[in-house]
Amino acid sequence: MTHQDVFLRLVAAVAVGALIGLERELRHKPVGLRTMALVALSSAMFVLISLGSSDGSHDAVSRAIQGVVTGVGFLGAGSIMRGGTEETVHGLTTAASIWLAAAGGIACGLAEWPLVAFGCGLGLLVLLLAPVDRIIQHRRKTDPPGTAY
Repeated sequence: MTHQDVFLRLVAAVAVGALIGLERELRHKPVGLRTMALVALSSAMFVLISLGSSDGSHDAVSRAIQGVVTGVGFLGAGSIMRGGTEETVHGLTTAASIWLAAAGGIACGLAEWPLVAFGCGLGLLVLLLAPVDRIIQHRRKTDPPGTAY
């Protein structure tokens, strides 16, 4: 792999993470652009390190991905907070966004460009559906108790 390949993969990872983080930043969430860009960048770097040190061994790359997924799980867990009642939990979407940024970084590290484009594009689409989610949540709050659909 050339230095240009490595550079392209790392820049793409930062861009993917920054796009996801920008959406979170625009919604005034605590985990934003810089954090998501760093998560994606570091995920890509771990994959690239394993690719470079193992002559492309699938076992080494698989272990690197497993390590990223585990580490990012802890990072995401730190963004989840229980609300004032048992029914309220905050930060789940942000935690899922952190996983998406890591997955995008992994895909960039592996140069899986269709996966990067479609996966992150779909993830951003889901994040942009927030107004629809708010309408549904508001409707749930105004429904009479015991109403089931």
